[in-house]
Amino acid sequence: MVASTDIQTADGVVRGRRGRRVLRWRSLPYAAAPVGDLRFRAPQPVTPWIGVRECTEFGFAAMQHRAGARIGPRRYQPTHEDSLTLNVTVPATPSERPRPVLVFIHGGGYLTGTSALGLYSGGRLAVRGDAVLVSLNYRLGAFGYVDFGEFATSEHPFESNLGLRDQVAALEWVHTNIAAFGGDPGNVTIFGESAGAHAVLSLLAAPAAKGLFHQAISQSPPADWAMTADDARRFARRCVEALGATPDRAAEALRTASANDIRRAVDRTSNRVLRERRGLFPVAPVVDGVVLPQSPIDAITDGNAHRVPLIIGTNRDEGTLFAKFADSLPTTPDRLRAALGDEAAESRIAAVYPGYPNAKAAVRAGGDFVFWRPSVTVMAGHSRHAPTYAYRYDFAPRSLQLAGLGATHASDLIPVFGGGDTPFGRAVTAAGGRRGLQSVTDQFQDNWLAFARTGAPLPSWPPYTEARRTTLIIDSPTRLEHDPDKTKRLAWEGVRVPTLT
Repeated sequence: MVASTDIQTADGVVRGRRGRRVLRWRSLPYAAAPVGDLRFRAPQPVTPWIGVRECTEFGFAAMQHRAGARIGPRRYQPTHEDSLTLNVTVPATPSERPRPVLVFIHGGGYLTGTSALGLYSGGRLAVRGDAVLVSLNYRLGAFGYVDFGEFATSEHPFESNLGLRDQVAALEWVHTNIAAFGGDPGNVTIFGESAGAHAVLSLLAAPAAKGLFHQAISQSPPADWAMTADDARRFARRCVEALGATPDRAAEALRTASANDIRRAVDRTSNRVLRERRGLFPVAPVVDGVVLPQSPIDAITDGNAHRVPLIIGTNRDEGTLFAKFADSLPTTPDRLRAALGDEAAESRIAAVYPGYPNAKAAVRAGGDFVFWRPSVTVMAGHSRHAPTYAYRYDFAPRSLQLAGLGATHASDLIPVFGGGDTPFGRAVTAAGGRRGLQSVTDQFQDNWLAFARTGAPLPSWPPYTEARRTTLIIDSPTRLEHDPDKTKRLAWEGVRVPTLT
């Protein structure tokens, strides 16, 4: 199936491009452009078209700071509100049976990122697994994760959790259309990294996503990100104030202000909150009682999430990337103390990080606080209700070790997408580690693809249970450990992210 680059979708014919090993379609619309009266509204259906729609080039990235849409050296994708599109990659060789579908959700803290990044194209993964790869854009920052509902009027309704609603709409598009591309709508795996990994957990907790996916992979999720409805209102008020509008004029300002003015106001407000409340990320899904009845981590631990097989894990050195390049995590003793707000917890945690409060130990603790700590809660909680598989990524080529980064945040994306032969992959192995990178690439891709085909990774990776807490340590060589870092796990128990108040 699928020998032609012209595909009939429910909305019209789309034309892709044939490569040497894959066929690609770029920037296929899955929802109407959320502009004009549709700004801050739930995604609406695409208006069907007549004739053939060229889908051979990328369109816009979601609204964000220009730097977040960087797609190469001195290359930036244009940004616009009209960005609700997805991309499809399939092997060029026709298949007699429907292929498993993997849907990738990019990260970027719910503020930045784009599906047009070359690493995400998915060609190597699609060919290796004889699978269909989908990647998607969704609304970010001000337009996707700030709840302006308090300022809605009958003329200008505003809705919540728009980025999450976009992801559901994209999955609905996949369910309706992916068979035309040779994919199996009855075997869809969602996977994402960082904020995209949190989006995976949010989709597990979102009632509207039921039945739209069948397996889930969450790579380095900040798993307990979520705003309460009250905190979301407080944050939205501060954003409106930063926009220069009074409450009684907020609806008009939000409707008529330029997209960049709104984005800048929310970015400034978010940065202030990050400085004031280290560990709280205010641009995040909102527990609104409708799209999200509970926070993702609570829905999962309470058994109220979709009970599908889950792979979840983190990287050993999550915090180093942020300590060097992004001032957003509590990676110093003072910031971690402020995030914890509990002297007893700080003392307990400090005792299990040798050398604390030196910088290296503080960075490791800050990364564990945001990513590993809540992920362990998800591992245990989900394992009570559905098959769960836990991993930790430890591999770091010599160049990343020399740079003080180690197995840092997002470095797992290189092996997952088979990026060892890309310019970046060659750069990080220039000082050694090329054979090791190939080994962990094989581990990631073989397990991810087996999981997408069957709902379970390779037989060598047993499920996670609270009794044994078996975790795959992906390294060269890869190994299994039972309850790795147990003393740290126990020290973190009961710690949660701060609130806005």
